[in-house]
Amino acid sequence: MRRTVNACGALLAALLLAAPLAADDHGRLVWSDDFNQPAGSGPDPRHWAFALGRGDSGWGNHELEAYTSSPLNCSVVDDPAATDGKALAIRAVSGTGGITSARLNTQGLFSARYGLVEARMRLPSGRGMWPAFWMLGGGFPKAAWPGCGEIDIMENLGQRPGKVYGTLHGPGYSGAKGIQGSFTAADGSGFDQAYHVFAVDWEPGRIRWLVDGKVYSDVTPARLPKGARWVFDQPFFILLNFAVGGEWPGNPDASAKYPQTLLVDYVRVYSRR
Repeated sequence: MRRTVNACGALLAALLLAAPLAADDHGRLVWSDDFNQPAGSGPDPRHWAFALGRGDSGWGNHELEAYTSSPLNCSVVDDPAATDGKALAIRAVSGTGGITSARLNTQGLFSARYGLVEARMRLPSGRGMWPAFWMLGGGFPKAAWPGCGEIDIMENLGQRPGKVYGTLHGPGYSGAKGIQGSFTAADGSGFDQAYHVFAVDWEPGRIRWLVDGKVYSDVTPARLPKGARWVFDQPFFILLNFAVGGEWPGNPDASAKYPQTLLVDYVRVYSRR
């Protein structure tokens, strides 16, 4: 049976999707890292672990970089534009050994099940640059991808500095078939020009994506392919990484300049309960 949408209902849904998230709607802060340790130090090992090496087949995407724990690729820097004057700099560097970068995760250190998960970041730019802020189901790798579930809070293709993407991957809706929304800066500026806050507001049976408190995508089980499972009612851990090249962004061209830097002012998780 063909279904129609009530005009008032459609208007209300559109208004709710565009409504900003008030500061007092964040909930209770349960985990955070403001990267306020001395400049030159690495990320706090109580919060973050490094993934190292080139990964199998370029971390599954035929990326070019090798991930290291070197301060050249990941360290705290002084930044007057950050809220406390400090930020974590994740750098893609090109040298005689190829391109190196960094990938961090909280696996075994922290995981969240629902809540508001956000990071304030300033992105790099340039063809082939691929910064990401995302989450994986806590059972990974024993629970293989995509069955473990993946929540991409923010991904950006450096050749499109004014556009970011939020995507769900799960069994039957992964890779190019992931359920995706996107946000384009209304003023035409790039996310490489200033800090912005990227977030998901996650509750049972619903995930919303936000930029600077404005909701731009809303996914529930009703949007999954017929027969597909919703795998997002379990703990997930957090990842931050800066990839270069790969199947989605394509590889850098001759105009690429290094180092390129992803700046992370903070990462925060709030509980709604």
